Order: sequence, then C-alpha cells, then structure tokens
Amino acid sequence: MSAMSASPHESAIGHVTGAARYTDELAMPSGCLSMMPVLSTLAHARIVQLDVSAARLAEGVIDVITAADIPGLNDTGAIVHDEPLLPTTTVEFYGQALAWIVAKTDAQAISAAKLVRVELAPLPPILSFSDAQAAQAYHMAPKRLIRGDAESALTASPHRLSGTFESGGQDHFYLETHASWAYMDSENLLRVHASTQHPSETQHIVARVLALRQHEVIVSCVRMGGAFGGKETQANAFAALVALAAMRTGKPVRIKLKREADMTLTGKRHPFQTHYDVGFDSDGRITALRAELIADAGWSLDLSPPVLTRAMAHIDNAYYLPHVHLTGLMARTNKVSNTAFRGFGGPQGMLVIEEIISAIARQLDLAPEVVRAHNFYGGKTGMELARDHTHYGQPVRDGGLRMQRIWDIALKQGNYPARKQELAAFNQTSPMRKRGLAITPVKFGISFNKVTYNQAGAHVLIYHDGSVHVNHGGTEMGQGLHSKMLAVAARTLGIAQSHIKIMVTSTEKVPNTSATAASAGADLNGQAVKSACDAILARIFAVLRTHWDLQDAIELHCANDQISSACGNQICFKDAVALSYEARISLAATGFYATPGLSWDMEHNTGHPFYYFSCGAAVSEVEVDGYTGEWRLRAAHLVHDVGDSLNPLIDIGQIEGGFVQGMGWLTMEELVWDAHGRLRTVAPSTYKIPTISEVPDALAGQFSTTLLDNAAQPGVIYGSKAAGEPPLMLAISVREALRDAVAAFAITPSCAPIKLDCPSTPEAILRAVIAVRS
Repeated sequence: MSAMSASPHESAIGHVTGAARYTDELAMPSGCLSMMPVLSTLAHARIVQLDVSAARLAEGVIDVITAADIPGLNDTGAIVHDEPLLPTTTVEFYGQALAWIVAKTDAQAISAAKLVRVELAPLPPILSFSDAQAAQAYHMAPKRLIRGDAESALTASPHRLSGTFESGGQDHFYLETHASWAYMDSENLLRVHASTQHPSETQHIVARVLALRQHEVIVSCVRMGGAFGGKETQANAFAALVALAAMRTGKPVRIKLKREADMTLTGKRHPFQTHYDVGFDSDGRITALRAELIADAGWSLDLSPPVLTRAMAHIDNAYYLPHVHLTGLMARTNKVSNTAFRGFGGPQGMLVIEEIISAIARQLDLAPEVVRAHNFYGGKTGMELARDHTHYGQPVRDGGLRMQRIWDIALKQGNYPARKQELAAFNQTSPMRKRGLAITPVKFGISFNKVTYNQAGAHVLIYHDGSVHVNHGGTEMGQGLHSKMLAVAARTLGIAQSHIKIMVTSTEKVPNTSATAASAGADLNGQAVKSACDAILARIFAVLRTHWDLQDAIELHCANDQISSACGNQICFKDAVALSYEARISLAATGFYATPGLSWDMEHNTGHPFYYFSCGAAVSEVEVDGYTGEWRLRAAHLVHDVGDSLNPLIDIGQIEGGFVQGMGWLTMEELVWDAHGRLRTVAPSTYKIPTISEVPDALAGQFSTTLLDNAAQPGVIYGSKAAGEPPLMLAISVREALRDAVAAFAITPSCAPIKLDCPSTPEAILRAVIAVRS
C-alpha cells in the first residue's frame, strides 16, 4: 500500500452537500446576459439566407451574433484552421449553430431564436463509413505504421483470418454540461470562467477569435462536473462566444447548455471501422497483422489525428506483434466533430486486437485466456526476435513479467478455473439463460502523443504563518487531481494537508499549460509542484544551516510539521518560515517539469512516445437471457498497477469508475442518428448510461479492486502511476464474457467467430444468440 495517506477527495463534502461551486454557479456580476443558439435543421447545406432582423427587435434581446461579427479569425480548430466558430457559407452537421442570440434571460433568447429566418439549400450528406468510402471523403493523407514484412509473414503463417469490425461512439455525458461566462473588468481585461480541461488553449482560442493578445485574456476554471475529454477542445467555442458577446455588449454574458443542446452540439468518442488480416500459429501466437483503421472524425479534424495515432499505437494492447502493416484514415462525415474521450483512441485500437484474439481462439478451439497469455510481451520467438519492443519501436520494460504477475493475481482473485467449471455446469442445465466468463489485459502508454505537451508549471506561495497556496496548471474534474497535488505538497514540505490550499486554476497564475488529459495530470503537475516546494525548502534550509551553524553536508528533513537535522536540531515548520521571512528570503517559487526521454517521428509513427506503461487485468462474469438478449454483470474482479499510489482511495475510485464507463461504451451507450443526420439519442430517456444497478454487489465480494503491490515506478512523482484512462479498457472483459455466454447458446459446436456488434446492447446480443443457435 502507498506511503501516501488514503484521504478522501478534497471536495468530497462539497460534492455531496452541494457546497462545491461550478462555473455556472459562481457569483456573476449583476445584469448577466444569456446566449442561445439558432440551429441548423439539415446535416449538409448551402446557406442561402440568414436573416436575424426580427430577432434583434424581440423583447429582451441585446445582440445577435453571426460570423460577420467576429473581429479576429473565425476559427476554433485545435490543430488546423478548419473549424469556423460560426459558418459563413455551408452547414456541416445537423444542429450546427448558425447564430447566437444574446438576451436578458434564457427564455427571451430561446423565443428570439425562433424568429431568425434561415434558408438552406440541401447538399448530399455523408453519414456513414460507406458514404465516406464511396465519396473518398477523408481528412488528410493516410497514416502508416509498419514493422517487418507483414505481407510475407501473412503468406507464411500456418493459419490466417480476416474480418471487419466496428466500434461505436460514446457521449461524454458529464453531469455538468458546457458552461462559460465572461466580462470585461475595470482594467479592460477580458475575464473568462470556463468549464475547460485546457485553460491555456481556451485563452489562445479566445484571443484568436477576438483579435487580442493572450495577456489581455484571463481564463479560469474552478472545477468541472466531469469532462472525460469532452472539455479539452470543445469548451473553446463556448468560451469564445461569451467573450465576444461580453466585448460587444460591455456586459457579462453566460452560456449554459441544456442536455439536448450539449449532446447535439458537441463531439463524441470516435466510432471506428477496422478491416484486418491476421496470421498466427497453432498455439494462437500472432505472426503478422495487416489492418486498416478508419476513424469517423466528423466534419472537422479537432483532435482526430492524435486519436487515430494512439489507436494505431495501442492495437497491440499487451501482445507482441512481430510483423505489422497499419493504415489509418479519418472519415470526413457530416456529423459533430468527434474529439478526445477517456483513452483517446487507445480503447478503439485495443478493442480490435481483442476481437482478433477471440476469433483466433475460436478457430483453434483454444481457451481465449490461453491465447491471450501466449501472446504477451516477453521471451523469444523461434526466430530469436526479442519480444519486448512494441510495433512502433518502444521497449516494454520488464517484458511481460509485470503483465504476467497481474494476470496471475487476477486469475486468483477471480477464482477463474473453479468459476469456469461452475459456469459450464450451469450452462448444461439452463437452456435459455447462459453465463459467460472472460479475463482480459490492459497495457496503456502514459504521456501525450505530442512531445511538446509533456510539460507543466506550478507556483507555490508560503505565507508568514506557515500556510501555503499551491497553484498548478491542471484542472479538477472530479478525478482527484487537486487531492493528489495536496498530497505531493504536504509530503514534500512535511506538513499537514490542512495547512495547504489548492487555488483555482487560472492562466494568470500558471501560463502556457497543457490540457489535463492523457492520464498525465498528476505525473506532470505533481513534479512541477514538488519542484516549486523544493526550491523554497532549499532557501529555508540555507537559513536554518546558518541559524544552527551547520555545514552544508548535514542533511535536513521535513516531516510532521517539523524540520530537523541529522545532528538533532529541530524547529516547527511555521517557525522556520518566520525565521526565513526575517532573513529576507523569498517564500514563493515557480516549479517546472518536462517529461524526459520522449521522442516521436510523426512521418513514420515510430519512437518512444510514452514514459511508461500502465497495466491491469479484469475477470468478468455475465448472465444472458436467450429470449431477450438482456444481461447482467454477476461479478467483476479488477487488478491494476498504480505504482506507489499518491492516494489509494482516489485511484480505486478512478479504476472502478473507468471500468463502469467502459462497460457503458461497450454494452449500452448507443448513439443513433437518423437518415437525415439528426442525433436522436439526446437525453437520459434515449441514451442509456450505466447506473449503480449495473454494478455487482461489492459487499458480497462480487466486485473487487486490487492495487498491485511493490510496484513503485522509477522517475515518476513519488513512484506513482496514472489511473485515469487505463482502467476504462478493463471493461473489455465484460464484452468478452458476453461473447462467451452467447457461444454457449450454440446447438452444435463451431469454430466460426462469434459476431457481436459493439455496443453489445440487448438487441445486438439477441441477434448474436439467434445466429449461433441457427
């Protein structure tokens, strides 16, 4: 267990009592105006007329904003300038905002929006992978990732399989929808409060749209009620809109999206279509893989290129692939621009290889868990090729040893062999209810794909009484980053967390920060906070050495609100601070950290993009109703490596929450667009997310989480490892257990792959059951 304290989330009481404030709940200046959009009713069209004159005269309307009112660059694209804030000539997706009404109240803005006269000339929409292929509608040139000679290896393989696999998208469904508000302060600074994972980029986009310098824009984020990647780039447009309206009207202006508008306007997890051809030997070891991965990017690029890159880099999951030829494409469709989502393409890539492993096991009539273990990193092949390098060239430290250790623990925790026998006995006597069991691994790379983003800053201030303010560039979205930063500062300074206050994230405190994403928030910001604390301590230690007449070689230590020397000297922390203040030394410092040793060749998609890998495994058991396709999760046992945890309670919460969210993506969260490109699943009534009723009973021992012990990670803040994204992929075990249950419905044995659509909804499961029974 960690040396850090397993303390509750720093805002836990605020979360459950309602005392914690979110962006739209902050005390806004009086006279705050509201904004509401005018939405397109076609997925693809030419804008013939946009007449807002009647809306301008409506009761309570202060302004109506169209593309013509943008003083700077009409673009919010994160990577390339392909995403106008407001369209000028063409509608690109159903529900795209054509104009925004600025009024005294929400109701007045909604009423005025109905008065805008919009005339559109329909254009053929591209709404599917097949539409994109027919029209050759793709963003950018194809990406390639190649190792060895896949074609020759496929030809020489003893066995071979090919297939096509699709995985669906997923809405972020954060509890707090998008919210922003802005005002001009008395110093003519534009202050923006936004629910954003990336305040620095929001600042950059606002300045770009308004033709301002970045120092004229201050962006702050108090906390978010969930984000999961959906507020990494998608928050920028709403912040730019309120900023523009505030600058034009001279009044504070807010946007707070209703759930339907949020789901209509914002990007999702990328759906993927993959065509694969795989070779393997009689033990199920993969000898070669050729695959084409196509991501549905939507109408603009957003973050699709790095999402696709991470999917291609994670198609190996925990398995060694000796010969690989991958092609990556981004379909340009007339849908919302898909964006970052927990795992950032990694889950989509890992899902492909698990689909392939399942098909291999069926064809060879081997247990899937045996085939998975045969393919783990580590050891040598018959050709004496080292099995410890990924297909993009990065070594997997300790080969498969850590993964094998996790795997063995998961098998034991899940009582796998005995449970497998129990399920077989149950299935023999139960004709229309079948149970399935599966264990799947996770190996996930930690760091941003782009090397530049692997940096962080912090600003720590110690006051005369020994109390501390910590500013860092990360944002809190419920994941516990602030709690971990409290732990880092307290451990470094040797004081109680009660003496430390984490301040609101703001670009005026820590500039040029990276997004809180890629599971790197604690790694990056933790090192920056420690760097700043160490800088101040070094000054305090120098004062104390003089005060105690100690040589520089004498070590000083901080713990339990005391600073002591190896010679027996001791002073309480706040007295040491006071002494340092009297000595006129600075009690504030900035800290900075840049992850070392990273490299990436964007042309060839090779290099060392990840600082380390986070690994885990999960055993899941399900029961399926053969009449309806309905199912339930009977048990789940999770094992995950979080290194030497900064806060075990936070990490366990992240692991369990990630697993449940991943289960939602894979089994129930189905996005449905109609033939006109209109999203029809825009509320909890039509879009099902997991609830507590889908989770097995932990008190009965049917849902457990085990943190790998003795697993400190060298070079990471206090030996900890990331826990944000990797656990989501533990839920692949649920889908594989469903496949196992479906297979049990077969009347006669077959080696054919079990086709199971994704998400594996009850309807999809029922189709699969009917197929195997026939």
